[in-house]
Amino acid sequence: MEPPMEFNPPPGMELTLRTLAMPADANPAGDIFGGWVMSQMDLAAFVRANDIAKGRTVTVAVHEIVFKKPVKIGDTLCVYTAIEKVGRTSITLRVEAWTRRHYETSREKVTDAVFVMVAVDDDGKPRPIPAD
Repeated sequence: MEPPMEFNPPPGMELTLRTLAMPADANPAGDIFGGWVMSQMDLAAFVRANDIAKGRTVTVAVHEIVFKKPVKIGDTLCVYTAIEKVGRTSITLRVEAWTRRHYETSREKVTDAVFVMVAVDDDGKPRPIPAD
């Protein structure tokens, strides 16, 4: 038996979300819907941006998402994030989705995109991001 391959996170990125692809998220051929993958990426962007903004954020833009590899039922989807820019009210993040194939240790990059999140107050209006 071969030793498991080591996987290092993409440089400068943090594992923000990990989840299992289930049959309810797939088409009849067993491919996971791209919308499901994108929603997991959006969740990861939300979690990371909320930490930076110290409160609620909303997605205002997603720049060019291209699906390079399929995700299959039983795969583990790993979503990594990196902060690219923090503005007065917005946070720009690079988000990458990788899959660990069912019963395998190797990972493959599925897609990536740039998400722009805006910090909002209780009324849903943009608010300044607190300085550290």
